[in-house]
Amino acid sequence: MGRRWRDSDLTLHAPRADVPLRVAATYRARTRGLLGADGVQGALLLTPASSVHTVRMRFAIDVAYLDRRLRVIAVRTMPPGRIGRPRLLARHVLEAEAGALARWGVRPGVRLDVTG
Repeated sequence: MGRRWRDSDLTLHAPRADVPLRVAATYRARTRGLLGADGVQGALLLTPASSVHTVRMRFAIDVAYLDRRLRVIAVRTMPPGRIGRPRLLARHVLEAEAGALARWGVRPGVRLDVTG
């Protein structure tokens, strides 16, 4: 059985960085996401999720689509006002400021880890 995710503040362990991570697991938290924010401190994990949008957002974001085991399926940079394609194998979506995922070494095939 998989992990039970809850809205919380955790740590994301990427290949080149340990990053503060906010988990949005409830419908309300996922719906709010980064809307209304002026930036991202660390990263946001939306779970469950297989797609995202940047409609009404003020800044570009990096998006990583993750499978059940937190392995990266795809990484995209999305400017404001876009709707991302759903990824069939994605169970989680990781969002961060544009350029952050490359700095952290997050790319397709990499497995991430989360601790509390």
